[in-house]
Amino acid sequence: MTINTLILGAGAAGLMCAAHAGPGTLIIDHAKAPGEKIRISGGGRCNFTNLYCGPENFHGQNPHFHKSALARYTQWDFIELMDRHAIAWHEKTLGQLFCDGKATQIVELLTGLTARAGADLRLETSLADLSHDGTDFVATLTSANRREVVRARNLVLATGGKSIPKMGATGLAYDIAQKFGHTVIDPRPALVPFTFSDGRFTPLAGVALPVRAETSGHSFDEAMLFTHRGLSGPVILQISSFWQEQQQITLNLAPGADAFDRLRQLRAENGRQQIATALGALLPSRLAQAVAEETALKGNLADQSDTVLRGLADRLHSWTLTPSGTEGWRTAEVTAGGVSTDAVSSKTMMSEHTPGLYIIGEALDVTGWLGGFNFQWAWSSAMAAAADIRRAG
Repeated sequence: MTINTLILGAGAAGLMCAAHAGPGTLIIDHAKAPGEKIRISGGGRCNFTNLYCGPENFHGQNPHFHKSALARYTQWDFIELMDRHAIAWHEKTLGQLFCDGKATQIVELLTGLTARAGADLRLETSLADLSHDGTDFVATLTSANRREVVRARNLVLATGGKSIPKMGATGLAYDIAQKFGHTVIDPRPALVPFTFSDGRFTPLAGVALPVRAETSGHSFDEAMLFTHRGLSGPVILQISSFWQEQQQITLNLAPGADAFDRLRQLRAENGRQQIATALGALLPSRLAQAVAEETALKGNLADQSDTVLRGLADRLHSWTLTPSGTEGWRTAEVTAGGVSTDAVSSKTMMSEHTPGLYIIGEALDVTGWLGGFNFQWAWSSAMAAAADIRRAG
C-alpha cells in the first residue's frame, strides 16, 4: 500500500496531526485505544492548555526552537476548537484549563476530526521494520491478523517519550530518529515527585502547604505535599524538570511572610508559648512540631534571643535538601530531553537530515511546565507539521 503520510502514535500530537495533514494519512498505535494519556490526564478532565501559555513556559537545549510553532497555533486556537465543538471548559487555577466533563470528550473530538479528514486510524498495530529507499519510507506493520508493507512519502514520529511505561511508552521515536542521523538528548523523568531514601518525611505524609522551591536557578511558588516517599505537589513537579541527580533543592516554607518579624512579634505578645506553638502561626501544626523537634531549642519563646530567632527564620526561608532521586518514569508526567532540535526545522518540525521525516510533541527536546503547557506543545507542533505536509501536497 502506498500512502502520503504515516503517523506513528495516536496520542495528542499524532491525532492532531492526522486530523489536519490531508488525504492519504494512516495513523497507527500499538495501544487498544487512542489518546490514552489525554484520557487519564488532569484527573480525567484533561488540562488541555493554559491561558497564559508563552515561550517562557518551555525549556530545552535550544531555548528558541518552540517559539515559532507556539506563535502560529496558540492556546486561543485550541480554545476556539473546543468552543466550536461545544466542549465546555473552565479555568481551575493559574490559567489551567480543564474540561467541565470528561477528558474523553477531547479524544472523541480528535478521532472525529481524524475520521472526517479521511485518515485511517489503526490500533493494536506495531511497526516491525522501517527503512527509506531514497524516495519513500518503507514500513512493515503488524497486528494480530495482519502484516503489511506500507510505502509513505512522509513519516511523522508522534510516539512521545518514556513517561508512564504502563501505558506502553517506549523510546521508539528516539531509536528511529537516531537511525536517520539525529542526536538524542538523554531523556529523564520530568514533572515527577522527589524521593528520599531515609524515609524522613513519612511522619509528615499528607501535610501540604504553599512554598517557594528552587533548583538550578529556577524557582516556583505553589503547593507542596509531603509523602511517605518524599516530596510532591505542583511546586515539586515543576522544579523536578530542572533538577539533576545529586543537586540540592531549596525550600522557602513561609514565602508570604517575614518569619523573623513574625516570631519576634509572637514573642512580644506571648513569650511563654512553646517554639512549636509559635511556629504553628507560620506552618501546619505537624510540620511546626517537626521543625521544633529538629532544632532542639530549649525553653519557650521568651528564652530565645534575636540571633536564635533569626537562625530559625532563616531555616524556614531557606531549607536546603538533596533528594535521593525521583519516582522515575512510573509517575513522571512528561519526558525531559529527547530528540535534539538542532537538525529539526522550528517552522515545520521536519528533519534537516531526511526530507519527509517529521518529529512532533513530547518526542522532541521541548518540555513545558506543569499546567497544560505540554498539551499545547502537542497541538502546536502537530499543526506545524500538518501544515507543511499539506503544502507539499
